Order: sequence, then structure tokens, then C-alpha cells
Amino acid sequence: MFNPDVLVIGAGVAGMQASLLLAQAGRKVVLIDKGPLIGGQTIKFEEVYPNLECATCMVSPIQQDLLQNNRIEWHLLSRLEKVTGAAGDFTVSVSKKARYVSLENCIGCDACFEPCPVEVNNPFEENLGRKKAISVPCPGALPNVPAIDPNDCLRLNGKKKDCSACKDACMFDAVDFDQSDETMEFKVGSILVAVGYDMLDLKPLTDFGYGTFPGVYSAMEFERLFAANGPTEGELILRDGKIPKSIAVVHCVGRKEVGYCSGLCCMYSTKLSHFLKSKLHDADVREFHTDLCIPGKSHQEFYLETKNKGVQFIRYRSIKVNGRNGGMQIDFEDEAGGKKAFPVDMVILSQAMIPHPDTEKLAESLGIKRDKRGFFATQDLSLSPVETGKDGIYVAGCAGGPKDIPESVAQAEAVVGKILNPLYARIEEQEGDSQ
Repeated sequence: MFNPDVLVIGAGVAGMQASLLLAQAGRKVVLIDKGPLIGGQTIKFEEVYPNLECATCMVSPIQQDLLQNNRIEWHLLSRLEKVTGAAGDFTVSVSKKARYVSLENCIGCDACFEPCPVEVNNPFEENLGRKKAISVPCPGALPNVPAIDPNDCLRLNGKKKDCSACKDACMFDAVDFDQSDETMEFKVGSILVAVGYDMLDLKPLTDFGYGTFPGVYSAMEFERLFAANGPTEGELILRDGKIPKSIAVVHCVGRKEVGYCSGLCCMYSTKLSHFLKSKLHDADVREFHTDLCIPGKSHQEFYLETKNKGVQFIRYRSIKVNGRNGGMQIDFEDEAGGKKAFPVDMVILSQAMIPHPDTEKLAESLGIKRDKRGFFATQDLSLSPVETGKDGIYVAGCAGGPKDIPESVAQAEAVVGKILNPLYARIEEQEGDSQ
């Protein structure tokens, strides 16, 4: 019997879009994500190019629709462990970590945060902000229900087994230390992998000064500095408390190491400079690039608009961040071979996008291949960019390689089309046989 239900792995924009479309078509969807919220990396952004739409405003209605759709069964803090069977009849095993907070009882009042005695760096904020052992990743996260990290919680890690500060502060009995991890099993006919991406570790790239100079930031760290729901509530304040007056945005960081162009770096970096000039009108902002990839009429217009704001675009052959009188400077060789220097207060590094950390394990569990870059492989990049080598298993978004939001959404819609067409055909066949 052909099972019409679908498992979606990853609750970013591609996973959310596919889940909603499948549910609207009458299919039951099981959506899982290893994180405590839905929305993926997109909700870390303040705005997205080229129209500079508010990212959270764009995604929030989709999140709300998904959470309220009774055809979508969603499970957070959950990972795929095992898959057996074949297309139309998969059995999947999913491990789910305890949240230790009731999704039904919690009203999102945050009363449990302040009493918690533990404060640690917040990974969601790229460690630029702090969080309690019980927390939501950021203001506006959905579902607006905190989770307790058992590694940080004094009660759960055994350092103070009688601690109940968060539980005592909750008037709705939402904190539940009796919750435990569980394993769930589902029967589905199709599987969509939409786990997204990760960013290249900058620390080994010593020429760029990341981790050495406090004024050097990754692109995602800058996103959180700029975001209204970030650790500085959108104020561009450096680690030393100063406002930057000279800023370098460096493209292509890690391109040589990973061996490919992410294809998004140029437009993404241009967006960062646009942000900077919108808040710091008099700042000297310069973009350093090896190549400049500006595809499409809307992107070209956005690039020209950014240049007109006074941002300089400089092609470099080599580049290095060095110390200078207690500060920093960019030493570079321009395209003509000239050796030049630019004193800077802030350096923003646009590093390469790399496969999601779970890609290798997921590929093994699903029985599908990865390409030579480590992303999930598809049958044909031109004609079948969403189909894996295994029937019934599909890939969308950055799980298959670097993509922007529109392309990720388009792929999600393509997968839905692939899934629904054979389903409808088989259902009609079954109905015909029963008559």
C-alpha cells in the first residue's frame, strides 16, 4: 500500500514551505528539526536582499500557519536515526530530546528566566549575547516556549540536584523535569531533506585575524549585531564599546579552502554594506572581492544603489588583516599588483557556506550519496536538481548546495510537485481497483 504521508527534515524556509504546500494538498506531514524553534537560519537575519524585506516579518506568518495546521505534526529537538523500507512505504525512527517545558502549559511569559542562576553564551546569538539554562534563542522565536539545556541546568547536569528556581517561578506548572528523551516511529511514503547549511570555521584562516583582533566579525555575527532582536537590539557597537567609522567587508573568505564559490557571497556582502550605510551614513565602507558575481536585473540594481551610497568595491589579489597602533589595518594587493593598506575599526568576513553538520550521518541513515563537496547529491543538477539517487527521497534548499531564499523556496515547491503527482496517480489507481 502506498503511504501518502511525508517526512520533512529541517524547519527552515524550504522545509516550512514544502510542509505547508503538502498540507494544503491534503497530505499529512511529519516535520522534524534538531533545534528548539522553527524558521532556520533566516530568522537570524534583519533583512533580506534585494528588496530588503524584514526577514522575521516575512517568515512569521509562515511559522504561524505551520504551527496551527492540523495536518502538520511537528517535532523539535528531534533527529532522524534510521530509515527502512522503500518509496511509498518508509519506516523512520526519530529521536526526540526532552524540552523540560510543556508546550501546552507555557504561555511564554519569560518569568522563569531571571531566577535561573546559570548564565552562558548564547550560540544562536553567535556567542555575542548571554542566555540562561532555560531560554528561548531570541525574542520572537516560535514556538515562544523556552527549552532547558540539560548540559547547563544545575539540576539536570547533577551539580545542584535540588535546584528548582525556574519551576518555582512558573505559575502555570509548565516546567517539567520529569520529561525524558524518547524515540518515535513513523510510516511515510516520501522524505524531503531540507536541513540547510553551516558556515566555514574562520579560526584556521589566520590571515583574516578572526579570534585575534576583537574588531573582526563573521558575517553572521554582524547579522545579529544589526538585528533588532539581537544582543545589542540593532545598535552597531563593537566589542570595545565603540561605533566603527571605517569598515572592510571581505568577500570570498575560505573559497580556496572549500574549492568552490558559494554564489551568494557578493550579493550578501553588498547587503551588509547597504546596512552599514543606512545606519552609519558617514562611515568609510569598502568591499574587497576577488570576483564580483551580480546576476539578475534586481541584483544589479541593488549593487548600483549600494555603490551610489559611497561604498567602494575593490578587487584584490591577496589580503591580510594586521595590527596597527593598537588597532587594525587591511593590507592588500590590488588587481594591478599595487601594495596598499586601509586602516579599519571593523572587518566583516563573508565566509563560505558548507554542508550542514548532520549531512554525513543523514546520508548514511537515508542511504543516499553526497557530492564531492559534502552536500547531498542529486541525480542531475540541470534536469533533476531535487531528486536523490533513491526513489522517494528528495533534497531542497541548501542541503544540496549554497542557495538564496527564493531558490530554496522554488526547490521546495518543485519537490512538492514531484511528491504529489505520483501520489495522485497511485491513489486514483487504487480507487479504480476498489470499484
